Amino acid sequence: MAPKKVLLLCGDYMEDYEAMVPFQALQAYGVSVDAACPGKKAGDSCRTAVHQGIGHQTYAESRGHNFALNASFDEVNINEYDGLVIPGGRAPEYLAMDEKVLDLVRKFSDAKKPIASVCHGQLILAAAGVVQNRKCTAYPAVKPVLVAAGAKWEEADTMDKCTVDGNLVTAVAYDAHPEFISLFVKALGGSVTGSNKRILFLCGDYMEDYEVMVPFQSLQALGCHVDAVCPDKGAGEKCPTAIHDFEGDQTYSEKPGHDFALTASFDNVDASSYDALVIPGGRAPEYLALNDKVISLVKGFMDKAKPVASICHGQQILSAAGVLQGRKCTAYPAVKLNVVLGGATWLEPNPIDRCFTDGNLVTGAAWPGHPEFISQLMALLGIKKELHLGIACV
Repeated sequence: MAPKKVLLLCGDYMEDYEAMVPFQALQAYGVSVDAACPGKKAGDSCRTAVHQGIGHQTYAESRGHNFALNASFDEVNINEYDGLVIPGGRAPEYLAMDEKVLDLVRKFSDAKKPIASVCHGQLILAAAGVVQNRKCTAYPAVKPVLVAAGAKWEEADTMDKCTVDGNLVTAVAYDAHPEFISLFVKALGGSVTGSNKRILFLCGDYMEDYEVMVPFQSLQALGCHVDAVCPDKGAGEKCPTAIHDFEGDQTYSEKPGHDFALTASFDNVDASSYDALVIPGGRAPEYLALNDKVISLVKGFMDKAKPVASICHGQQILSAAGVLQGRKCTAYPAVKLNVVLGGATWLEPNPIDRCFTDGNLVTGAAWPGHPEFISQLMALLGIKKELHLGIACV
């Protein structure tokens, strides 16, 4: 039986996390995801927006990653899909005026197929007339529109609130992704086993934005307990992140990303209580590799053969820790020198989304490889996700 297949409804300046996290998380679980945007075709890109509160009366915006589409909107056939995901951001403002978009949403609704919409995405639901007498939540500023459209508004006490009404899953913002994605997968007929795992993320300032948040929330959505720590910082403090992207230059560009909130204190962490370690890339590994406490932490996980998943520049830390001798691994191509000098056999990341498992070690080259990266870590942890009338994802 073919795997489940869902459609991600995209537009320029959709919120960066709200597009990529569900897109890659669902793929990691074995769901096929098509991303399409009106007026664009497969291979085109949508610009995204980073939205976050920084102390003003409303959220701030900056440029996010460029999101590559893998399907053409005009070729979308609703009969091929089991569900629909609608990211927020600013894109829904103009998508809600597109009759083709509204017709598409109505068809999903009429067919009772699961629809998951987050943040400002609910503007599209309201414009399509599919929220009448339905319980909904959304980013608070969307409340007047939903109420006027006849929805039963669910007030959000926190930004991680989700609401379910039949086939409709709505959420306030990307903070809600773990529950949002979990509820959507459940609506698709999914179930998880072996998810009672504790996973530690090794963070630092200017780690890559996607490379921390996508696996972090994807693992939370499975039901894992996930903690994020950074040397010299405590629970509740934040790490600034970097958006690394390719925009026609000889190397990647960098833009400021979201601020990532830590959940635990590095100095108080008990590494023995965790089942796995994840090391994001970006620029953070350059300086974390110089920290003796970081090196000791990494060696502890490797010595006990616990799963360690490292991506992109994260392998700079593995090399500095001396744990690559005799191992096979990949990394961002510019980190090949570190890997080879660390005694590892270099595995070419061709294409760039290739990931490899060698014993307890999962390595990836860059964030396009997240679906494989997360899936391979799930396999090491014994986490299985089943999609009824679909496939078992290991």
